[in-house]
Amino acid sequence: MMMSRYRAKVMVIPEPRFFSSCAVSANHLLKSRVQARDFSKMTFEKKKKTEDNQSEKGSSGGKGDQGNKGEQLIVSYWGVKPMKITKDDGTEWKWSCFRPWETYKADLTIDLKKHHVPSTLPDKLAYWTVKSLRWPTDLFFQRRYGCRAMMLETVAAVPGMVGGMLVHCKSLRRFEQSGGWIKALLEEAENERMHLMTFMEVAKPNWYERALVIAVQGVFFNAYFLGYIISPKFAHRMVGYLEEEAIHSYTEFLKELDNGNIENVPAPAIAIDYWRLPADATLRDVVMVVRADEAHHRDVNHYASDIHYQGRELKEAPAPIGYH
Repeated sequence: MMMSRYRAKVMVIPEPRFFSSCAVSANHLLKSRVQARDFSKMTFEKKKKTEDNQSEKGSSGGKGDQGNKGEQLIVSYWGVKPMKITKDDGTEWKWSCFRPWETYKADLTIDLKKHHVPSTLPDKLAYWTVKSLRWPTDLFFQRRYGCRAMMLETVAAVPGMVGGMLVHCKSLRRFEQSGGWIKALLEEAENERMHLMTFMEVAKPNWYERALVIAVQGVFFNAYFLGYIISPKFAHRMVGYLEEEAIHSYTEFLKELDNGNIENVPAPAIAIDYWRLPADATLRDVVMVVRADEAHHRDVNHYASDIHYQGRELKEAPAPIGYH
């Protein structure tokens, strides 16, 4: 009888309050996070509606202001605000893809005729690999140098990114510095990408050219990635020869401009600001500075290959950061 009473008491024991309090705390925490997210979203939407209302009232200016309109809208709960940058003359800087301190005047006095004579087997392999790639390019683009330059830059911007990424990973694995080569290679990739952004204003690619870019970039990225892992000296040498071909292509581009076969249109605004060109600069001026950039990239990659050929590592030689 006493046992049955004891069992009855056991059966009516309530659940421990620990679990109920945890459930309440978890629900409260989840609710707080959701509220925080909702507050962030509402703050952004409120800001957006306010800006939209102001623009409808005619408070916004011309086309140049529209480039920064998105930056003004993206001010939310997180407190990350875009910098307001101005030029030397006090006007607002309208480019978000690069800043005024990243601009420069290209060195047009660089020797364009330098050439590394291939002597070793890897050098010859790199040289003839690049030469073999030129034939289908000539066949496809012929004398459409605007589209040719655009296609060239989609490929030329890959090696710097791949090389910088692999040197970066190597630096992390070995707990060692890179001698500045990570920054130098990524700087090269960014410079090549700016070439592409410039020529996008001059030549509009067709759908099949865009498809070709996707295919070529996919193949070249993976091939160069494997090539750099196997032999960095071969990879850099190949890019050096690739830049030599780029110099040749832009020289032919200039000849077509001088002969009047290609219209010498005004330089895109992005090119004027990036290379600090005069306001009345033309397409010919743009091709001149781009060709000078390619010559500098040629020197950097042949130099990097020479370091490896001497049995050294890139970190042992200071990188030519800012070499324009």
